[in-house]
Amino acid sequence: MSEPYVYCGPQAIPNFLTYCKEHHHNRFFMVCDHNTYPILGQRVESLLKEQGAEVKLIYLTGEEVIADETYLMQVLLEAGDDQRAYIAVGSGTLTDITRFCSHRTRLPFLSLPTAPSVDGFTSVGAPLVFRRFKQTIPCKAPEAVFADINTLCESPRLMIASGFGDMLGKYTALADWKLGVLIHDEIYRYDETVWQRSWKALSGCVAQLESIKRAGCEGVESLFMGLIETGLCILQVGHACPAAGAEHHLSHYLEMKLLQENRPAVLHGAKVGYATILVAQRYKELRQLSKAQVASLLKKAPAPTVESEIARIRAFFGPMTDLVLVQQRRLLEIIEKNWGMIQQRIIDHWDEVQQIADWLPEPAELKRMLADVGGPVTPEGITFDEKTVMAGLDYAHYLRDRITVIKLGHLLGLW
Repeated sequence: MSEPYVYCGPQAIPNFLTYCKEHHHNRFFMVCDHNTYPILGQRVESLLKEQGAEVKLIYLTGEEVIADETYLMQVLLEAGDDQRAYIAVGSGTLTDITRFCSHRTRLPFLSLPTAPSVDGFTSVGAPLVFRRFKQTIPCKAPEAVFADINTLCESPRLMIASGFGDMLGKYTALADWKLGVLIHDEIYRYDETVWQRSWKALSGCVAQLESIKRAGCEGVESLFMGLIETGLCILQVGHACPAAGAEHHLSHYLEMKLLQENRPAVLHGAKVGYATILVAQRYKELRQLSKAQVASLLKKAPAPTVESEIARIRAFFGPMTDLVLVQQRRLLEIIEKNWGMIQQRIIDHWDEVQQIADWLPEPAELKRMLADVGGPVTPEGITFDEKTVMAGLDYAHYLRDRITVIKLGHLLGLW
């Protein structure tokens, strides 16, 4: 799959207009909301019309726009059967709504980000909410992304901090990817080149921490391009392992809790950043276990069966159990069928598991970096109490078909 064209800089809008002319895009659906239209959408709409293009504005209203059935249907109904290219003017939610609608109607999709807040701009997956359950739906990447650096730098600091939190999550995501391969390599398509590409994007972003703190152009551009790069890594391998692990699973769980409780959303990257600290702490706890201790824990741990795991899922997720099982059943069956082999692989590779844990920054260092850019570093900062967050940490691994450090701790009988 070819990678989209990406430009980030002061000439984003002129380059966008030129791109549209050269690629014969002259009829558009522009998807905006009450925040992004005045920030960027109105200006782009006027400039497109000046060069003779037709623009149909799809303006999403409401206190909180969510990538759910309501807003997806609004876009599809307003678009009708007209044949136009879609333009997403906004960050994560508007991009995902547009990604889904353009994919399902087989129409071109262009992205004009307004904040460096998430890594999903170039992803093929759209995290969508159906029946208050969040799941990632395969869609497509935009054919091109044009990010105006001045717009990004002027975006709310909380959104910049959210993007940085999403980038910090690559630490535990990359650790989980290697961990999962050690435990059962047939589940994953591991690619060392992609792993290194994601790591380079993360380390380059962390190196610009001081500039990101003050929303400097160099730092914000590094942050945005880091988010773009990790999204391209997902595109390259066809799954989310280069960019998302246990930290994202917890974020998805907490987002669903907010929806169920009819509470305002918390920025995705804010939840991911705080979750990264907690997941790194779990890695630190496993680091203290010797191979002999691990062998003893596995000997005592009851063999996981599909039935016992479903009972555990049902006790925690209740009416959402059937939706969770859509995501989890395949992995449950693999673990039950291969339990003896998996136990032996955990023991055989325990030294490597400890090396992965050693590679991660200390939780306190992750907390310091996140606090430096203004991201939340307590449960209250993401509007939850500690009990809810920790319960989510122990059970959110059931939301995705992945072996992560949390799933490993569960198999060991630790949590």
